[in-house]
Amino acid sequence: MLMEVLGSALLGLALSAAAVRVLAPRLPSRRTVLVSGVLGALFGAYLTHFALGPGHNTLMATLIGAVLVSAVVLSLLLRPARGPRRRSHRTPFSLPSRG
Repeated sequence: MLMEVLGSALLGLALSAAAVRVLAPRLPSRRTVLVSGVLGALFGAYLTHFALGPGHNTLMATLIGAVLVSAVVLSLLLRPARGPRRRSHRTPFSLPSRG
């Protein structure tokens, strides 16, 4: 159990650090991302361990579940990319005018 907790926390930290490095402009503050990644991984490990049940002591399955949940939590922090956007001249659900 201790290896699952430590491993998932380290994997969550590594995943969130990679996200900060690659997607820094689209994420909130660095501290928020790092804490969210670790907490998401810990929750993912707990959820996977609980879902597998007491008879399964598979470290790899728990760590994979931790990484998946951490990735989902980090994806929720992403903001839309800033950049040039094409503006539509028509309003949504409008019919084309004749003339």
